[in-house]
Amino acid sequence: MPMTKVVFQVPEGVLSSLRYDPERFGHELRLAAAVKWYENGMDSQGRAAEIGGVSRAEFIDVLGRFKVTPFQANADELIAEASHE
Repeated sequence: MPMTKVVFQVPEGVLSSLRYDPERFGHELRLAAAVKWYENGMDSQGRAAEIGGVSRAEFIDVLGRFKVTPFQANADELIAEASHE
């Protein structure tokens, strides 16, 4: 799959304070963006996993690490769905 490269600068010391090398920082940044976009309903699990560079199963584990539910329905939607049965 063709990939687009995005380059940006971060303040000095950020990588060392996080104890990340540039590659790990990039990977964690992709995961964080993918999780947030998934959480906001902007992407599906599959697409978010692709953005994060992991499998869908790994992405579900990442959601747990970020304390984000893998379910996109909110409580009101679940209650409404349950009341229709």
